[in-house]
Amino acid sequence: MYKKEPKGWLKHYDFLLLDMLCLQLAFWLSYVCRHGGGNPYTTILYRNMAIFVEFADVFTIFIFETLKNVLKRGYYREFITTLKHVAIVELIAVLYLFSLQEGQDYSRTALYLMGAFYLALTYIVRVLWKELLKKKMQSGGERSLLVVTTSDIAASVLENITTQNYEMFTITGLVILDRNMVGAKIGGIPVVAEETKAAAYACRQWIDEVLVIPSQAYAYPKKLIDQLIEAGVTVHLNLAKVTDVSGKRQMVEKIGGYTVLTTSMNLVTTRQLFLKRAMDIVCGLAGCLLTAIIFVFIAPVIYISSPGPIFFSQERIGRNGKKFKIYKFRSMYMDAEARKAELMKENRMGDSKMFKLDFDPRVIGNKILPDGTKKTGIGNFIRVTSLDEFPQFFNVLKGDMSIVGTRPPLPSEWKDYELHHRARLAIKPGITGMWQVSGRSEITDFEEVVKLDTQYINEWSLGLDIKILFKTVMVVLRKEGSM
Repeated sequence: MYKKEPKGWLKHYDFLLLDMLCLQLAFWLSYVCRHGGGNPYTTILYRNMAIFVEFADVFTIFIFETLKNVLKRGYYREFITTLKHVAIVELIAVLYLFSLQEGQDYSRTALYLMGAFYLALTYIVRVLWKELLKKKMQSGGERSLLVVTTSDIAASVLENITTQNYEMFTITGLVILDRNMVGAKIGGIPVVAEETKAAAYACRQWIDEVLVIPSQAYAYPKKLIDQLIEAGVTVHLNLAKVTDVSGKRQMVEKIGGYTVLTTSMNLVTTRQLFLKRAMDIVCGLAGCLLTAIIFVFIAPVIYISSPGPIFFSQERIGRNGKKFKIYKFRSMYMDAEARKAELMKENRMGDSKMFKLDFDPRVIGNKILPDGTKKTGIGNFIRVTSLDEFPQFFNVLKGDMSIVGTRPPLPSEWKDYELHHRARLAIKPGITGMWQVSGRSEITDFEEVVKLDTQYINEWSLGLDIKILFKTVMVVLRKEGSM
């Protein structure tokens, strides 16, 4: 799932926060200069103004898009845009005082000084912060980019992207279409695959997006593009080489100095992702609090039943192949991983892409008695009630996971994925998801899991997340009621 280019107000959270800090500092300085010291926050009129101007600031950024293309603006254009922004905030503040009929009690000198200080502070901070971010363009950010190009233009493509890397990509590798140059480096970037092996490489490595910029002389690599799209990878294609892809979302945007056509499973706005992340943070904080409470009760029982760590961490594969550590309450004996191979023949899923048993003897307290009766214990209880999942709220707070998403596979499962299986990694993994609330215990076909996960990605909305959360609660309650 691809994040659509935002309108400007949420593209740079750092600029938004710095701007709000500058405004608050300007407010305080204006009060001190006008009144010769003191604390403006002890006076209700000034305290209310301090709060209101911050809302006015965010409103101005949101409605008038004053942070749009902020990294691409020069000094003069930045000053004019900043002046416009400050003037609008000042005007809104005046209208606020007029509407409340409190203008006669508020110092006009303090109001005008706030605007002057705000203009100077926010302009200086924006310029300095942009210079810092432009230096960071060289090293990249958290989004990995695989560049597919030809040998004759590879160096110029890399230079173009790195000097105009406003998207803060980290270029993780090159695919050269016209020659086998695997192992070589161009501009310090390694050549990691040739055309026939590029899709397999993207399927096995952490790749967020792929940029395809072939030279005009080279034939359009349609088969490779189709394979990458099947794998759920977001593909940016130079508009000189375009085609329509039915059933996929497409949009035109800029990457470096290139105008590209972006193809992805789904396109979501930054505002939508902001709301999803906000929901994750709220639920994550509440979940971590509940985790602490649950720990007090189940930690002693786990330790008594199976001495060892209370928490269990395991490497998993996250969005677009990025690895992370997942956390759970330990529900299995300490030798569970070592015993997995011998139990693989009993795997209900039928292959190595997902592992599930009807009765898992590795779970703490699970035993098969001499008469064949199956006995369960604390491990089964915390798994059936999903209590073992609660530490994953910490993963949600960290940003490795979301409340709702797809199940993160193990590296051993991921290595056996086919191209279309990788599509389920196009979104952050979640604590719960569509296949979990669609009869998790009944689904034994991995292809059905992939189908449900890709359906979730294609149809994603905040409303769908809320619906899945509600169904998750109902599923857990039904399981507890049947115990």
